[in-house]
Amino acid sequence: MQLNFAPMEGLTSCLYRQLHAQRFPGADRYYAPFLAPDGEGRCRTGSYRDILPEHNGGIDLVPQILCNRPEPFLILAEQLKDMGYCELNLNIGCPSSTVVAKHKGAGMLADLHSLDTCLSQLFESCPLPISVKTRLGLHTVDEFPSVLEIYNKYPLKQLIIHARDRAGMYKSMPDLRMFAYAAAHSRAPVCYNGNLFSPAHVEQLLSAMPDLSALMIGRGAVANPALFRQLRGGLPLESSELAAFQAALADAFLGAGLPVQHALARLKELWFYWIHMFPDSHRLAKQIFKARSLDAYTAAVQALFEAGHFSASSFFDA
Repeated sequence: MQLNFAPMEGLTSCLYRQLHAQRFPGADRYYAPFLAPDGEGRCRTGSYRDILPEHNGGIDLVPQILCNRPEPFLILAEQLKDMGYCELNLNIGCPSSTVVAKHKGAGMLADLHSLDTCLSQLFESCPLPISVKTRLGLHTVDEFPSVLEIYNKYPLKQLIIHARDRAGMYKSMPDLRMFAYAAAHSRAPVCYNGNLFSPAHVEQLLSAMPDLSALMIGRGAVANPALFRQLRGGLPLESSELAAFQAALADAFLGAGLPVQHALARLKELWFYWIHMFPDSHRLAKQIFKARSLDAYTAAVQALFEAGHFSASSFFDA
């Protein structure tokens, strides 16, 4: 089974990826948060720095590109090839309203003729293999058979399917019926993505689809850093591991030159997921999210771990 760590903007940066791979091995590959090139193929400095090879040593990393025009995609593709990358991922799945409004991400599913034209030019000229991460549709999953007809025209390296339509964002239940259709009819190898938070969830999925050979996990792997290890037969996450991991991330963020407030903002984003492992700790959780200084943050986190309410399975197996 191929296990892939999904990209999560603002969370799974190169600093996070390096520490996660060192402390919780198990993922076969990581996907970088998307690069969004402008009309000249240029990206924000921070996004570009994040995928530099020197910041991702020892990790099998696939850059993801958010772009609905062939020209800037191809310019960026040449740069990434020169960096030594062997595959690119096209984001046709992001459900963000600001992204969709620009007809990017899942917004590309609104005009299948334009999607077809874009893919035709990309596969004609791109110097690297391309995989696609997609939703099942823009408004409804019933759009997907028509979408798949287009994908099947091209030699996709892999078709990664977030098993919801865009309208479902991250709240609707994944549609396994339409995913099964995709798995049966896709010419490209298929990878499942959506609502996998525990080994029990994966077992349930595989019992329904035993031939599935690839999974992509994002929120579940951020919420439970040891999830990939568990899926390889390893031990569940321990409280001491999470404590050490968040401390190492804090040191890494500050060591990279992030201002304290920016480092705290990133850590609090991660705590949005981790806090579910501390049931009945609402008061202590508030102290973490209210912390405005490093000392206040450190004290609040220490108090949370010392309270002893940690339970790695309390949320994930629900």
